[in-house]
Amino acid sequence: MGSREEIVAAAAKVMREQGYAHATTKVIAQTAGYSEAMLYKHFRDKTELFLSVMAGALPALGAALAELTANPGQAPLRANLVRVARLGLAFYLDGFPIAVSVFSSRELLRSHRERLGERGPRVVLDGVAAYLRAERALGRIKADTDVEAAAALLLGACFQQAFLATFEEREPADHAERLADVLLAGL
Repeated sequence: MGSREEIVAAAAKVMREQGYAHATTKVIAQTAGYSEAMLYKHFRDKTELFLSVMAGALPALGAALAELTANPGQAPLRANLVRVARLGLAFYLDGFPIAVSVFSSRELLRSHRERLGERGPRVVLDGVAAYLRAERALGRIKADTDVEAAAALLLGACFQQAFLATFEEREPADHAERLADVLLAGL
């Protein structure tokens, strides 16, 4: 593992333990065993580092959504929805402890929102909606299905389960099949 990867791993650890707002680049660099100058050699600022940490949680979900959208109908719809729900749960469980501290101040949230732009949280929601749109085009879900609302329901439930597991400091139950079945009943 190179210095960049070690810094990202250290940032994830520090951000999970202290939250984004309290994780300083100095502490992150020290945790990784590097100078702050080395951190800035790889990352412009803490927001860019945050994006790298979150991207580590997103690849499995992002890749799955891209695959499902490009090749809808290749597997049973239920299996695909269970897969999306499992990956959504994992994404939120991994990212929730880090991302929640962005809401600790209006200024931090505003700054973060401006920097993230189109790479913000809507990316995941749009990805699930795109997949559902592809399934709707194949006739595997009802033609009048509001895919944006269906995506929001599935991801919202995943987010809620991640929130509860994090708040209650417990291992999350695997609700993916239940969530997929309830959504499927409405599709």
